[in-house]
Parts: sequence; C-alpha cells; structure tokens
Amino acid sequence: MGIKSFMGRRQPLQEADVPLKVSDYMTRKLITFSPDQSVEEVIQKLIRYKISGGPVVNDKNELVGIISEGDCIKHISESRYYNMPLDNSKVSQHMVQDVETIDGNMNIFDAAKKFLETKRRRFPILEDGKLAGQISQKDILKATVKLKSQNWK
Repeated sequence: MGIKSFMGRRQPLQEADVPLKVSDYMTRKLITFSPDQSVEEVIQKLIRYKISGGPVVNDKNELVGIISEGDCIKHISESRYYNMPLDNSKVSQHMVQDVETIDGNMNIFDAAKKFLETKRRRFPILEDGKLAGQISQKDILKATVKLKSQNWK
C-alpha cells in the first residue's frame, strides 16, 4: 500500500518567524544627492553605481526630493532644445519635491500593491523625520524569492 500524502515532520513556520515588513528588506546604505549638486554629477553617479535614481537630502538628512534618470534626461533634452549649457543646473531645479514615502512597518505585499498602483520605482522610508532607507521594486522581488524558499511550495 502506497503513501498518499507525506508532509514530513517539519513544523509549519509561524508568521512571526517570517520577516514581512518593508524595513526587513529596504536598502539602508543609499547613494544620496544634495540639492546643490550639479545634474552632471548626478548623471555620473547614476552611471557609476548603476542606479536609476535616488533621494535628495539636506544637511540634516531630511528628505527634500528625489531625482531620477528621467529627470536628468528631461534636463538634457530641454537644454539641448534651447541650446543652454548643462553645467549650470542644480539638482534642486530638476528633482521631484513632492515625494511619497511609505512606512517601514508596512507589509511587503502591501508595498508591492502600492508600487503597482502608483507606477513608482522606489519609495523612501523615513524614521523620526530623517531618511532611513529606501525600498525599490527589486527589493520586493528579492523579498518574495527569500520568502518562497522558506514557506511556499
């Protein structure tokens, strides 16, 4: 007579054993930019570090904006169209100032839903008004792969 179903002696994982919060998967060591930096410097860093954008912070590490490849491309396009030099432009003139953040205690699946709803590539996370980290779509993918290895079939 064969065995119909075998689950083994493995104990099921408790929800508390599996990290599900954004803060468990967010990147804490970030490449940040200053509002006074030139856009050319930003472009060089984006290329060097192979990132698509990053938070803009002031001297107190408070989030004041976010700048992306798209913002830089828009600047290049406009400056070429109007035949303006690139080197005079500052990050503060081209960054997005109204930045949506998410809570580090948010469930990663809720964060994934928020990425889909807002069409954003990254969300900064603040703690006590200071930039604590950032979660990207890639971080969500990494989290799901890690979770799958723990408790998905």
